[in-house]
Amino acid sequence: MNEPVGDAARSILDGHVVLSRRLATAGHFPSVEVLESVSRVAPAVTNPEQQAAVTELRRLLAAYRDARDLIEIGAYVAGSNALVDRAVERREAIDRFLRQDLHEVAEVTGSWAALEELLRAPALEGAA
Repeated sequence: MNEPVGDAARSILDGHVVLSRRLATAGHFPSVEVLESVSRVAPAVTNPEQQAAVTELRRLLAAYRDARDLIEIGAYVAGSNALVDRAVERREAIDRFLRQDLHEVAEVTGSWAALEELLRAPALEGAA
């Protein structure tokens, strides 16, 4: 990310797609760091509903990231933050959504439908 020529090329082409060695070594492919990646053309090629869905997914990812330490040591108290609660209850589904097998073909319409379903899934009783 700090190499000037590569950074300039990324910014001209679309934005920044940040790949993560941490995700790759954990078997998470494609190993894209969603919260660190930015697209400049996304608003031009997506509709308002898709943009809202992406924003909501990013909000959930950020909420989980920000509370991760508390969650992992068991210090997070469910009910203290509704967004974090929702991120915790959907964490596994989000991870499944963001992963793709090397030979798996993901159709655009199916991906948008899967994201919408993920985000509108009802809260689980006793989640978090």
